[in-house]
Amino acid sequence: MLEHRALHVDDACIVALKPAGLLAVPGRGADKADCLAARLAMQWPDARIVHRLDMATSGLMLFARGSDMQRALSRAFAERRVEKRYVAIVAGLIDDDAGEIDLPLGADWPNRPRQRVDAVHGKPSLTRWRVQSRNAAARTTRVALEPVTGRSHQLRVHLAAIGHPIVGDALYAPPPWSEADRLMLHADALAYTHPQSGAGLAFEDPAPF
Repeated sequence: MLEHRALHVDDACIVALKPAGLLAVPGRGADKADCLAARLAMQWPDARIVHRLDMATSGLMLFARGSDMQRALSRAFAERRVEKRYVAIVAGLIDDDAGEIDLPLGADWPNRPRQRVDAVHGKPSLTRWRVQSRNAAARTTRVALEPVTGRSHQLRVHLAAIGHPIVGDALYAPPPWSEADRLMLHADALAYTHPQSGAGLAFEDPAPF
């Protein structure tokens, strides 16, 4: 069984580490009932979801405890007061050291669950990126990513759109980049203001790749 870990627990929130391959929330059907939200609820029955990670993505997730804290933390996410950072390995060598991807995104309805760049009906979507290292031999680049907005598959679609899909992405990367053991995307940093105490909290978990 894929192992999860709770890194921080208090009366208001839980910070947990989701492994790649485990759903964040239940899917449709009995075979998709196992998920991080359900596992945490077995130990902390008041655990509530406030954001998601794709099944293929690993990393830090924040959960609320009880409906009041769920409303407070959901509002913090909506108002972009929660800082999230990801690390990814992408195809190709990126020339610049940092930049932004500002492309509107929407559902690719005939090919669900894929998303796509949609200049007409898409929602504004912004990703900031910074190169951490380049691997000339493998022709890959390791990047830190900040999703300023939080659209579905945003990081995956944005990087594919600029010609540097995330390695291991079965939806958006062409072969051979799609054929890695896992999606090389990890939520490695999370920072927020505690909804009760007002204290700033920050957590990091290094990428397993």
